[in-house]
Amino acid sequence: MEEINATIVSLLASDGRMSFTELARRTGLSVSAAQQRVRRLEQRGVITGYGAVISAEGIGLPLTAFVSIKPFDPAAPDDAPERLAHLSAIEACHSVAGDASYILKVRVASPGALEDLLQEIRAAANVSTHTTIVLSTPYENRPPHVSSTALA
Repeated sequence: MEEINATIVSLLASDGRMSFTELARRTGLSVSAAQQRVRRLEQRGVITGYGAVISAEGIGLPLTAFVSIKPFDPAAPDDAPERLAHLSAIEACHSVAGDASYILKVRVASPGALEDLLQEIRAAANVSTHTTIVLSTPYENRPPHVSSTALA
């Protein structure tokens, strides 16, 4: 994907409510050029919604996996999220109950990129990993069902 389009996707993924004026300022485009690029990205299916709901497949990250991590030393400080924050392929980090300490949702371009990322995770956080690769995603980022009794 072209550099400016990648910048647009990145900016909108972090702030889906960004105005076209601000988007244009940050990309060096005119407002109308920014609007046209966003519309084209929507038509191509790269942008499927706003508020961090950007299709990672559309930007060349077709492989999604869940990586459970567990420290080698249970007495070590619980600082894995901080140690892994610099890895942009980690889309989410969830503290969990059970065998693992955290479950990471990751998106990468290929199995080789996943293998490299796993090595980085292990080295940065001093953890063991257990990986589950996503084959398909029937739905994701569904809005919660809010009943009227929940709002009372």
